[in-house]
Amino acid sequence: MAQEKLPGLTRRTALKTLTLGGLAAAGAGLGATTALAQAPAGQPPAPDKPQTMPKRKLGKTGLEVSILNLGGMFDTINSQLLLKQALAWGVNFWDTAEAYGNGQSEDGFGRFFARNPETRAQVILTTKLTTKAGRFDERLDEALTRLKTNYVDLFYVHAISGIDEMGGHWRDWAAKQKKAGKIKFFGFSTHSNMEACLEGAAKLDFIDAVMISYNFRLMHEPAMVKALNACTKAGIGVVAMKTQGGGPVKSDSQAELDMAGRFLAKGFTDKQAKLKAVWDNPAIASVCSQMPNLTILSANVAAARDTTALAREDVEALTRYAADTCSDYCAGCATVCAAAAGGRLPVADVMRAMMYYRDYGERELARELYASLPEALRRTDGSVDFAAAQAACPRGLGIAAIMAEAAVLLA
Repeated sequence: MAQEKLPGLTRRTALKTLTLGGLAAAGAGLGATTALAQAPAGQPPAPDKPQTMPKRKLGKTGLEVSILNLGGMFDTINSQLLLKQALAWGVNFWDTAEAYGNGQSEDGFGRFFARNPETRAQVILTTKLTTKAGRFDERLDEALTRLKTNYVDLFYVHAISGIDEMGGHWRDWAAKQKKAGKIKFFGFSTHSNMEACLEGAAKLDFIDAVMISYNFRLMHEPAMVKALNACTKAGIGVVAMKTQGGGPVKSDSQAELDMAGRFLAKGFTDKQAKLKAVWDNPAIASVCSQMPNLTILSANVAAARDTTALAREDVEALTRYAADTCSDYCAGCATVCAAAAGGRLPVADVMRAMMYYRDYGERELARELYASLPEALRRTDGSVDFAAAQAACPRGLGIAAIMAEAAVLLA
């Protein structure tokens, strides 16, 4: 990858920005495409050739999706130029959800399609609904209205924590919506118990695609390898999210500094390297990344277009870093800590909220998620003892301290 620089950005400031969290929320670093590097300061980059963006088949759906998926968890309403540029650079796979900004993310996509109606057919569009509020028919219609479209290419049941949530009623519902032409393909997203959810999905004949937390920390775990193989065999398309491997604990460790410096010296950032590590697995059709500005979009596009695989020593460096920072990251094995905490208290969801707060800089989203959790998790009177959950955590997270901190930061 060419070592192209943004105007006014030195390696020293880039390293500081990357390692101290300035772009941690985005999912990729500061490498730039040629178009961005050549653009005058303060002006958007010129469109590039969209056909240079690699694409992969999304399982048995037959859809050819860009390996970079535009995550819609940002202000899409006021980012219309970014949406236009994403499509111009070949990012044809867009993701949103009713829960993102209480529908405002969908509104932003809808505004773009209303102003550029010819682009709707070019975009493979995904949205999601959580199971908590019911009224799925009505809410899907409301989402389509916000999106200014008659259909979505892919619909996910949002953020399940166990495959038992995908009962037979979803088979019937998906078939009905497909027949009505409102969705083309159906699946789910999950941040918790991903391996078990994948194994279960492979046994269900109505799951077309899934979105899972997947990154350099998780990809070599035997259970994850086995589960992904099962989905691949079943023809289920897999989209990766949370690919930067950020966690509820934010540390400015020497390991983190060394990681950023290592990859900057090679011409790309540690965040681009983490994306490339995920793309090295052909079972992953696409990486969903939040890209709220042109700099980050450009960096991710540059990483996607660069077909050079990571060297073995690069993979080994990521593996060492994962081991060194293991106790900073929640791997989503939610049933372990929940059971140890005396029931189905979603301890892992607090870990996810803290990840949004610390690693992604999404403080309002973190607080919204935290506020939606059971009141017992948010007590500060010590009535819930998390020592057992902490002892059960296979990664050694300081759960008790994180829960106490969350009660202060996210209240």
